[in-house]
Amino acid sequence: MTALRGFLWLVGFLLCGEALVWALALSVSPGVVGMLLMTLWLALRGRVGPDIQAASQPLIAVLAMLIMPGVVGIFFIADEFAGQWLAVAAALLLGTLASVATTLWLMLRFMPPETADE
Repeated sequence: MTALRGFLWLVGFLLCGEALVWALALSVSPGVVGMLLMTLWLALRGRVGPDIQAASQPLIAVLAMLIMPGVVGIFFIADEFAGQWLAVAAALLLGTLASVATTLWLMLRFMPPETADE
């Protein structure tokens, strides 16, 4: 039941993101807006509840499968990027580096310090 409540929280934030994108006519993915809303909510709250933990852990395990349809879709529109390979490569490289740097910074910031076992 805990995982179901957590999944409902995740879907609720996705629907809030969908509503904001629709109401404000934003050109951003509703999933990204929902995730930003959830991040702000969790930052204000100061912790992640057991419901969201129980729902998110299995999703993290299959994250590659969740991303795969978007990656595969690129192959069908590759002709549209033919003249812009340098910009696409630069965006991929800089985006990857920024993502890795942000993840490292967040991990160092929020993980508890290790205690030396003596």
